[in-house]
Amino acid sequence: MTRFPEAEARKFRNIFVCRRCKSKIRSSSMKVIQGKITCRKCGGRALRTIKKK
Repeated sequence: MTRFPEAEARKFRNIFVCRRCKSKIRSSSMKVIQGKITCRKCGGRALRTIKKK
């Protein structure tokens, strides 16, 4: 199966996952590094990037 750069960007770019409740959040990486983004569900600030399979 071939990979398209447009689809990869849509699925993985600027998407983070909360480490506590596993909900997805779309935001810029600089805001996440600065700690300005919180989880909508649990209010946590511990976010990680989404894993590519």
